[in-house]
Amino acid sequence: MSNGNYPDRSDFVRILDRSKNAIFTYGEGFLSEPLPAGTRVLYPPPPIESIADIDTAIENALENPLGCDPFSAQLKPGMKVTIAFDDLSLPIPPMQTPDLRERIIGKVLDKLAAAGITDIHLIAAIAFHRKMTPSELKRVLGKQIFNAFYPDKLYNHDAEDAENNVYIGKTDRGEEVEISRRVVESDLTIYVNINIVSLDGGHKSFSTGLSTYRTIRCHHNHHTLMRSRSYMDPNRSALHSSCDRMGEIIEENINIFKIETTIDNNSMPYWLTFLRKPFWKFNAFDKLNFAANKLTTDLLPVSLKRQVFSKVYAPYGLTGIYAGKTEPVHEKTLENVYRQQAVPVRGQADIVIVGLPHTGPYHVNSIMNPILVMCQTLGYCFNFHRGRPLIREGGVYIVLYPLHEDFHPVHHPSYIEFYNRVLTDTIDPKTIEEKYEEEFAYNPKYIDLYRNSYAFHGVHPFYMWYWSCYGMSHVGKVIVVKPKAKRPADIMGFDTANSIAEAIEKAKDIVGPNPSITNFQLLGGLLCDVTE
Repeated sequence: MSNGNYPDRSDFVRILDRSKNAIFTYGEGFLSEPLPAGTRVLYPPPPIESIADIDTAIENALENPLGCDPFSAQLKPGMKVTIAFDDLSLPIPPMQTPDLRERIIGKVLDKLAAAGITDIHLIAAIAFHRKMTPSELKRVLGKQIFNAFYPDKLYNHDAEDAENNVYIGKTDRGEEVEISRRVVESDLTIYVNINIVSLDGGHKSFSTGLSTYRTIRCHHNHHTLMRSRSYMDPNRSALHSSCDRMGEIIEENINIFKIETTIDNNSMPYWLTFLRKPFWKFNAFDKLNFAANKLTTDLLPVSLKRQVFSKVYAPYGLTGIYAGKTEPVHEKTLENVYRQQAVPVRGQADIVIVGLPHTGPYHVNSIMNPILVMCQTLGYCFNFHRGRPLIREGGVYIVLYPLHEDFHPVHHPSYIEFYNRVLTDTIDPKTIEEKYEEEFAYNPKYIDLYRNSYAFHGVHPFYMWYWSCYGMSHVGKVIVVKPKAKRPADIMGFDTANSIAEAIEKAKDIVGPNPSITNFQLLGGLLCDVTE
């Protein structure tokens, strides 16, 4: 299944000639369940070649940028400079240290110092995510940078700080653009981005990460997301079109130097490498490694398992770094993402089976609550395609995940109310938006917890629900295998089953007696180019 546009990835796509036990991630644990003969299994492509000399690559990108003068040539003494960077939602899982953001920002700071520039602020572009803790900032940026700037000149963006955000205009569609005042008033703003999927980067970095509710509500809404046919295909995403229109306004008002990086699929440490290896290629050591990890996680209490998995750091390799103006930089970034992740897939499936891992962008060092399970399933997994969805319209998603009825009380307080009050009233995204969104968005308690604690913004669970809206409309049913609690499934409109075999039998009532089945193995980047 390869052509001239793809590396040979046939070893990572297989149709099973007989029933075979497959390996699945299952939250903070692992499962082995049989897949029937005829199941098509898709694995993320292996890591492509990475860059050995990272420091030289950073230097070359800075001094040979796309669409503008070399970085050093843009610097003058007395400038006001801001460095913004992606928060801890990227990459997933977190990378082993030193983080690329530390290495890049360290090089940028050296050049600013050499130019006599001292007015420098560093801002984590969190949008409505929770604030990064001091220890999380230190891990991403390194001790030296953290100690030099925290807390007065290294801080989280505050989307609710009215005094320190400023309105700069609106698009021809009436989308209002409000951005960090520090960024607007800077002579130069450098944005350091890590791209793990084609959803990220580009104009979205500013029009989401450094903006406010006034702006984010223009593209994180039911109407826009229902017209986004894949978040991973910017050309067919109304979300990205809105961000691009806002980007024009932003770049008219802000001098931006964008730095974007791409990483490989080396997303697991050595003791979990069996997860990236097709189960039909397991040797004796892989089988022993899987058995040991499964036994250990089966025996540990959930709280301890979460602590263990929060320490999973990936040894990613850098596959590309580009700097300069936003659009030419992002064009190169997308080429590199697709080079690592894109896999040609012929034909849609009646049933898609996926095991959800422990990790995700909205519960780093936290808990994957039921709303985030929905977001991972029909928001992210569903959207890992270009062209046509992997699952046909009216098909069935079979998901392996424990589905605990569990929420992090500090990180996700508004999720708890959203789950218990909003979803028990209605699960329809459009109705939820019209009836409840502004109440949560302007709730003073949730605003205070976002600003002064480590809580996601009050409106964030709404966006996670809308994120799944097109997937909800396309998929006929979601069936969760081996849930620990049934109530979350009932509230969210999911069915449940005790095994994959039972789930397939239930799915046949919807898709017919002889379904086509695809198992989508999630760990690592996998973007399905689905054709007829």
